[in-house]
Amino acid sequence: MKIPRPAWVAGTALVLLGAGMVHTAPRAEAFPATPRSAVTGYLRSITGASIVSGQHNKEPATSPRQYSQQAYDVTGQWPGLWGGDMMFRAEDIAHRQSVVDEARAQWSAGSLVALTWHACSPTVGATCEFEGGVKTQISPAQFQEIVTGGTYLNSVWRSRMAEVVPFLRQLRDAGVPVLWRPFHEMNESWNWWGARPGANGGAKIFQQMRDYFDSQGLDNLIWVWNVQDNPAGGWASYYPGSGYVDVVSLDAWYKNHPSGSDYQQIQSIAAGKPIAIAEMGKVPDDALLAGQPRWAYFMVWSEQLRGNNSNAEIQAAYFHPRVLNRGEVRIGG
Repeated sequence: MKIPRPAWVAGTALVLLGAGMVHTAPRAEAFPATPRSAVTGYLRSITGASIVSGQHNKEPATSPRQYSQQAYDVTGQWPGLWGGDMMFRAEDIAHRQSVVDEARAQWSAGSLVALTWHACSPTVGATCEFEGGVKTQISPAQFQEIVTGGTYLNSVWRSRMAEVVPFLRQLRDAGVPVLWRPFHEMNESWNWWGARPGANGGAKIFQQMRDYFDSQGLDNLIWVWNVQDNPAGGWASYYPGSGYVDVVSLDAWYKNHPSGSDYQQIQSIAAGKPIAIAEMGKVPDDALLAGQPRWAYFMVWSEQLRGNNSNAEIQAAYFHPRVLNRGEVRIGG
Protein backbone atom coordinates (compact mmCIF):
# COMPACT_ATOMS: atom_id res chain seq x y z
CA MET A 1 0.00 0.00 0.00
CA LYS A 2 1.26 3.45 -0.86
CA ILE A 3 2.30 5.63 2.07
CA PRO A 4 0.88 9.15 1.53
CA ARG A 5 3.54 11.84 1.25
CA PRO A 6 2.64 15.38 2.18
CA ALA A 7 5.40 17.48 0.74
CA TRP A 8 7.74 20.38 1.34
CA VAL A 9 8.30 19.84 5.03
CA ALA A 10 11.70 19.67 6.65
CA GLY A 11 12.77 16.12 7.38
CA THR A 12 9.85 13.88 8.31
CA ALA A 13 6.54 14.96 9.78
CA LEU A 14 3.43 13.23 11.05
CA VAL A 15 0.15 14.39 9.57
CA LEU A 16 -3.15 13.69 11.31
CA LEU A 17 -6.08 13.12 8.96
CA GLY A 18 -9.42 12.67 10.72
CA ALA A 19 -10.55 9.41 12.28
CA GLY A 20 -7.13 8.92 13.82
CA MET A 21 -5.33 8.32 10.52
CA VAL A 22 -1.65 9.24 10.82
CA HIS A 23 0.70 9.27 7.85
CA THR A 24 4.38 9.93 7.43
CA ALA A 25 5.50 12.90 5.30
CA PRO A 26 9.01 12.78 3.82
CA ARG A 27 10.59 15.91 2.44
CA ALA A 28 9.98 16.91 -1.18
CA GLU A 29 12.78 18.07 -3.42
CA ALA A 30 12.71 21.50 -5.04
CA PHE A 31 12.66 21.58 -8.82
CA PRO A 32 15.58 23.41 -10.47
CA ALA A 33 15.32 25.61 -13.55
CA THR A 34 14.24 23.17 -16.23
CA PRO A 35 13.54 23.17 -19.99
CA ARG A 36 10.03 22.28 -21.10
CA SER A 37 11.34 19.11 -22.75
CA ALA A 38 12.07 17.70 -19.29
CA VAL A 39 8.41 17.97 -18.32
CA THR A 40 7.04 16.53 -21.55
CA GLY A 41 9.61 13.75 -21.28
CA TYR A 42 8.52 13.09 -17.71
CA LEU A 43 4.85 12.92 -18.69
CA ARG A 44 5.70 10.43 -21.41
CA SER A 45 7.78 8.39 -18.98
CA ILE A 46 4.94 7.92 -16.48
CA THR A 47 2.27 7.23 -19.09
CA GLY A 48 0.60 3.92 -18.37
CA ALA A 49 2.17 3.61 -14.94
CA SER A 50 1.30 6.72 -12.88
CA ILE A 51 -0.77 9.90 -12.92
CA VAL A 52 0.03 13.27 -11.33
CA SER A 53 -2.59 14.78 -9.02
CA GLY A 54 -3.60 18.34 -9.83
CA GLN A 55 -5.73 21.13 -8.42
CA HIS A 56 -6.94 24.30 -10.14
CA ASN A 57 -7.01 27.62 -8.29
CA LYS A 58 -9.41 30.13 -9.78
CA GLU A 59 -10.06 33.74 -8.83
CA PRO A 60 -9.40 35.79 -6.79
CA ALA A 61 -5.84 36.24 -7.97
CA THR A 62 -4.91 37.44 -4.49
CA SER A 63 -5.50 33.87 -3.19
CA PRO A 64 -3.73 31.80 -5.83
CA ARG A 65 -3.36 28.58 -3.83
CA GLN A 66 -6.57 28.46 -1.82
CA TYR A 67 -7.86 25.25 -3.40
CA SER A 68 -4.51 23.48 -3.36
CA GLN A 69 -4.50 24.33 0.34
CA GLN A 70 -7.86 22.61 0.67
CA ALA A 71 -6.41 19.47 -0.89
CA TYR A 72 -3.56 19.59 1.60
CA ASP A 73 -5.93 20.17 4.50
CA VAL A 74 -7.89 17.04 3.58
CA THR A 75 -5.01 14.74 2.63
CA GLY A 76 -1.85 16.11 4.21
CA GLN A 77 -0.36 16.18 0.70
CA TRP A 78 0.12 18.95 -1.82
CA PRO A 79 -1.06 18.25 -5.36
CA GLY A 80 1.67 17.24 -7.78
CA LEU A 81 0.37 19.92 -10.14
CA TRP A 82 -0.79 23.46 -9.34
CA GLY A 83 -3.19 25.14 -11.73
CA GLY A 84 -3.78 28.88 -12.05
CA ASP A 85 -5.37 31.38 -14.43
CA MET A 86 -4.31 34.61 -16.14
CA MET A 87 -7.81 35.90 -15.33
CA PHE A 88 -10.33 38.33 -16.82
CA ARG A 89 -11.84 40.63 -14.15
CA ALA A 90 -10.14 43.98 -13.55
CA GLU A 91 -9.25 43.24 -9.93
CA ASP A 92 -7.72 39.88 -10.88
CA ILE A 93 -5.79 41.12 -13.91
CA ALA A 94 -4.36 43.79 -11.62
CA HIS A 95 -2.92 40.95 -9.52
CA ARG A 96 -1.53 38.72 -12.25
CA GLN A 97 1.83 39.10 -10.55
CA SER A 98 0.46 37.20 -7.55
CA VAL A 99 -0.40 34.31 -9.85
CA VAL A 100 3.08 34.34 -11.41
CA ASP A 101 4.72 34.51 -7.98
CA GLU A 102 2.66 31.53 -6.84
CA ALA A 103 3.59 29.59 -9.99
CA ARG A 104 7.26 30.15 -9.21
CA ALA A 105 6.77 29.12 -5.59
CA GLN A 106 4.87 25.97 -6.57
CA TRP A 107 7.56 24.94 -9.04
CA SER A 108 10.31 25.61 -6.52
CA ALA A 109 8.43 23.49 -3.98
CA GLY A 110 8.13 20.53 -6.36
CA SER A 111 4.78 20.84 -8.15
CA LEU A 112 4.21 21.08 -11.87
CA VAL A 113 2.68 24.36 -13.09
CA ALA A 114 -0.37 24.69 -15.34
CA LEU A 115 -1.97 27.94 -16.51
CA THR A 116 -5.30 28.53 -18.19
CA TRP A 117 -6.51 31.84 -19.61
CA HIS A 118 -10.16 32.85 -19.52
CA ALA A 119 -9.52 35.68 -21.98
CA CYS A 120 -12.01 38.48 -22.56
CA SER A 121 -13.38 38.62 -26.08
CA PRO A 122 -11.62 41.21 -28.27
CA THR A 123 -15.11 42.63 -28.90
CA VAL A 124 -15.32 43.83 -25.28
CA GLY A 125 -12.97 45.69 -22.95
CA ALA A 126 -9.55 44.51 -21.84
CA THR A 127 -11.15 43.49 -18.53
CA CYS A 128 -14.57 41.91 -18.27
CA GLU A 129 -16.95 39.76 -16.31
CA PHE A 130 -17.29 36.08 -17.09
CA GLU A 131 -20.87 36.50 -18.27
CA GLY A 132 -20.87 38.70 -21.35
CA GLY A 133 -17.08 38.88 -21.56
CA VAL A 134 -15.54 35.40 -21.59
CA LYS A 135 -18.84 33.61 -21.88
CA THR A 136 -20.20 35.52 -24.84
CA GLN A 137 -21.22 35.00 -28.43
CA ILE A 138 -19.53 36.66 -31.38
CA SER A 139 -20.46 36.34 -35.03
CA PRO A 140 -18.51 34.27 -37.55
CA ALA A 141 -17.51 37.52 -39.23
CA GLN A 142 -16.14 38.91 -35.95
CA PHE A 143 -14.16 35.74 -35.32
CA GLN A 144 -12.67 35.86 -38.80
CA GLU A 145 -11.66 39.48 -38.19
CA ILE A 146 -9.90 38.42 -34.98
CA VAL A 147 -7.78 35.87 -36.86
CA THR A 148 -7.13 38.05 -39.93
CA GLY A 149 -3.97 40.14 -39.75
CA GLY A 150 -4.27 43.88 -40.22
CA THR A 151 -7.87 44.16 -39.03
CA TYR A 152 -9.07 46.12 -36.03
CA LEU A 153 -10.12 43.11 -33.95
CA ASN A 154 -6.90 41.30 -34.79
CA SER A 155 -4.88 44.26 -33.50
CA VAL A 156 -6.97 44.29 -30.31
CA TRP A 157 -6.37 40.59 -29.79
CA ARG A 158 -2.64 40.90 -30.40
CA SER A 159 -2.48 43.68 -27.80
CA ARG A 160 -4.26 41.41 -25.28
CA MET A 161 -1.76 38.63 -25.93
CA ALA A 162 1.11 41.11 -25.63
CA GLU A 163 -0.08 42.04 -22.13
CA VAL A 164 0.36 38.43 -21.00
CA VAL A 165 3.83 37.97 -22.50
CA PRO A 166 5.83 39.74 -19.74
CA PHE A 167 4.31 37.51 -17.07
CA LEU A 168 5.08 34.34 -19.00
CA ARG A 169 8.61 35.65 -19.63
CA GLN A 170 9.15 35.91 -15.89
CA LEU A 171 8.45 32.20 -15.63
CA ARG A 172 10.70 31.48 -18.59
CA ASP A 173 13.52 33.48 -17.01
CA ALA A 174 13.02 31.58 -13.74
CA GLY A 175 13.29 28.25 -15.58
CA VAL A 176 9.66 27.30 -14.92
CA PRO A 177 8.01 25.19 -17.65
CA VAL A 178 4.29 25.95 -17.93
CA LEU A 179 1.55 23.62 -19.10
CA TRP A 180 -0.19 26.38 -21.07
CA ARG A 181 -3.84 25.69 -21.94
CA PRO A 182 -5.37 28.49 -24.01
CA PHE A 183 -8.79 28.33 -25.73
CA HIS A 184 -9.92 25.46 -23.53
CA GLU A 185 -13.06 23.51 -24.36
CA MET A 186 -12.69 24.49 -27.99
CA ASN A 187 -15.66 22.33 -28.99
CA GLU A 188 -18.08 24.14 -26.66
CA SER A 189 -20.19 27.20 -27.49
CA TRP A 190 -20.18 28.95 -24.09
CA ASN A 191 -16.95 30.81 -24.89
CA TRP A 192 -16.27 33.30 -27.69
CA TRP A 193 -13.57 31.13 -29.33
CA GLY A 194 -15.46 27.83 -29.28
CA ALA A 195 -17.63 25.66 -31.51
CA ARG A 196 -15.65 26.64 -34.62
CA PRO A 197 -14.38 23.46 -36.27
CA GLY A 198 -12.11 23.39 -39.27
CA ALA A 199 -8.88 25.01 -40.34
CA ASN A 200 -10.20 28.59 -40.08
CA GLY A 201 -11.81 28.13 -36.67
CA GLY A 202 -10.42 27.24 -33.26
CA ALA A 203 -7.42 25.52 -34.80
CA LYS A 204 -6.35 28.77 -36.47
CA ILE A 205 -6.52 30.98 -33.38
CA PHE A 206 -4.54 28.37 -31.43
CA GLN A 207 -1.89 28.24 -34.15
CA GLN A 208 -1.65 32.02 -34.29
CA MET A 209 -1.13 32.31 -30.54
CA ARG A 210 1.58 29.69 -30.58
CA ASP A 211 3.33 31.38 -33.51
CA TYR A 212 3.18 34.74 -31.73
CA PHE A 213 4.33 33.46 -28.34
CA ASP A 214 7.14 31.50 -29.99
CA SER A 215 8.23 34.72 -31.69
CA GLN A 216 8.38 36.32 -28.24
CA GLY A 217 10.84 33.69 -27.03
CA LEU A 218 8.42 31.86 -24.74
CA ASP A 219 10.13 28.51 -25.13
CA ASN A 220 9.05 27.42 -21.64
CA LEU A 221 5.44 26.85 -22.69
CA ILE A 222 4.12 23.30 -23.04
CA TRP A 223 1.11 23.71 -25.33
CA VAL A 224 -1.95 21.89 -24.03
CA TRP A 225 -4.88 21.51 -26.43
CA ASN A 226 -8.27 20.89 -24.86
CA VAL A 227 -11.84 19.85 -25.56
CA GLN A 228 -14.77 19.02 -23.31
CA ASP A 229 -16.36 15.55 -23.22
CA ASN A 230 -19.23 16.73 -25.41
CA PRO A 231 -21.09 13.65 -26.67
CA ALA A 232 -21.35 15.24 -30.12
CA GLY A 233 -17.78 14.05 -30.70
CA GLY A 234 -15.82 15.15 -33.74
CA TRP A 235 -13.06 16.53 -31.55
CA ALA A 236 -10.35 16.05 -34.15
CA SER A 237 -11.96 18.78 -36.29
CA TYR A 238 -10.70 21.33 -33.74
CA TYR A 239 -7.13 20.02 -33.60
CA PRO A 240 -4.46 22.51 -34.75
CA GLY A 241 -1.98 19.80 -35.72
CA SER A 242 0.77 17.84 -34.01
CA GLY A 243 3.35 20.55 -34.67
CA TYR A 244 1.40 22.97 -32.47
CA VAL A 245 0.46 20.70 -29.56
CA ASP A 246 2.51 19.02 -26.82
CA VAL A 247 -0.27 17.57 -24.63
CA VAL A 248 -3.81 16.57 -25.64
CA SER A 249 -6.36 17.02 -22.87
CA LEU A 250 -10.02 16.51 -22.03
CA ASP A 251 -12.36 18.24 -19.58
CA ALA A 252 -14.86 15.84 -17.97
CA TRP A 253 -18.10 17.67 -17.23
CA TYR A 254 -20.87 15.90 -19.12
CA LYS A 255 -20.16 12.94 -16.86
CA ASN A 256 -18.07 12.39 -13.75
CA HIS A 257 -15.27 10.57 -15.54
CA PRO A 258 -14.28 10.11 -19.19
CA SER A 259 -15.96 7.17 -20.90
CA GLY A 260 -14.02 4.45 -22.63
CA SER A 261 -14.86 6.00 -26.00
CA ASP A 262 -13.70 9.43 -24.75
CA TYR A 263 -10.41 7.86 -23.71
CA GLN A 264 -9.96 6.19 -27.09
CA GLN A 265 -10.86 9.34 -29.05
CA ILE A 266 -8.31 11.43 -27.13
CA GLN A 267 -5.60 8.81 -27.65
CA SER A 268 -6.38 8.70 -31.35
CA ILE A 269 -5.96 12.47 -31.68
CA ALA A 270 -2.83 12.51 -29.49
CA ALA A 271 -1.09 9.88 -31.62
CA GLY A 272 1.44 9.15 -28.89
CA LYS A 273 1.61 12.55 -27.21
CA PRO A 274 0.84 12.68 -23.46
CA ILE A 275 -2.85 12.95 -22.59
CA ALA A 276 -4.45 14.51 -19.52
CA ILE A 277 -7.75 15.24 -17.81
CA ALA A 278 -7.41 19.01 -17.58
CA GLU A 279 -10.62 19.63 -15.63
CA MET A 280 -12.89 17.39 -13.63
CA GLY A 281 -15.30 17.83 -10.76
CA LYS A 282 -15.18 14.31 -9.37
CA VAL A 283 -11.80 12.99 -8.22
CA PRO A 284 -10.55 9.84 -9.96
CA ASP A 285 -11.45 6.50 -8.43
CA ASP A 286 -9.84 3.10 -8.74
CA ALA A 287 -12.02 2.09 -11.70
CA LEU A 288 -10.89 5.11 -13.73
CA LEU A 289 -7.23 4.82 -12.76
CA ALA A 290 -7.11 1.10 -13.52
CA GLY A 291 -9.25 1.18 -16.65
CA GLN A 292 -7.72 4.29 -18.28
CA PRO A 293 -4.05 4.15 -17.27
CA ARG A 294 -2.59 6.46 -19.92
CA TRP A 295 -3.78 9.78 -18.46
CA ALA A 296 -0.60 11.59 -17.35
CA TYR A 297 -2.26 14.05 -14.96
CA PHE A 298 -5.64 15.17 -13.72
CA MET A 299 -6.74 18.56 -12.40
CA VAL A 300 -9.77 18.98 -10.15
CA TRP A 301 -11.63 22.24 -10.66
CA SER A 302 -11.39 24.71 -7.75
CA GLU A 303 -14.56 24.65 -5.63
CA GLN A 304 -15.55 21.23 -6.98
CA LEU A 305 -12.88 19.61 -4.79
CA ARG A 306 -14.86 20.05 -1.58
CA GLY A 307 -18.22 20.75 -3.21
CA ASN A 308 -18.44 17.50 -5.17
CA ASN A 309 -16.28 15.05 -3.20
CA SER A 310 -16.23 13.67 0.32
CA ASN A 311 -13.04 13.78 2.35
CA ALA A 312 -12.83 10.00 2.03
CA GLU A 313 -13.04 10.20 -1.77
CA ILE A 314 -10.34 12.88 -1.94
CA GLN A 315 -8.07 10.88 0.34
CA ALA A 316 -8.64 7.69 -1.64
CA ALA A 317 -7.57 9.50 -4.82
CA TYR A 318 -4.45 11.07 -3.30
CA PHE A 319 -3.42 7.87 -1.51
CA HIS A 320 -3.96 5.65 -4.57
CA PRO A 321 -0.75 3.80 -5.48
CA ARG A 322 -0.85 5.13 -9.06
CA VAL A 323 -1.25 8.79 -8.05
CA LEU A 324 1.82 11.04 -7.69
CA ASN A 325 1.65 14.03 -5.36
CA ARG A 326 4.25 16.68 -4.59
CA GLY A 327 7.37 14.87 -3.44
CA GLU A 328 6.63 11.95 -5.73
CA VAL A 329 6.95 13.89 -8.99
CA ARG A 330 10.61 13.62 -10.02
CA ILE A 331 11.75 15.80 -12.90
CA GLY A 332 15.07 14.65 -14.28
CA GLY A 333 15.59 12.29 -11.42
